[in-house]
Amino acid sequence: MTKESFMIEEISKEIVLLLMEEHQMDMNEALKALYTSDTYTRLINLETGLYAQSTAYVYEYLEKELATGKMV
Repeated sequence: MTKESFMIEEISKEIVLLLMEEHQMDMNEALKALYTSDTYTRLINLETGLYAQSTAYVYEYLEKELATGKMV
């Protein structure tokens, strides 16, 4: 496992937990919300560098996307 994929997995895990806690989603809903988002597409694209940002930073993007239906 590369350090980048480890970082992506850690951020993803933490975001799923935040979605479950703050939006009262069950695990399947939280996973689907993350994995089908534009935010996740950008997170796994190493060229964006999003994987190197904090979980809070990435989560903020996802929350805006969930609220508006698009990446801001």
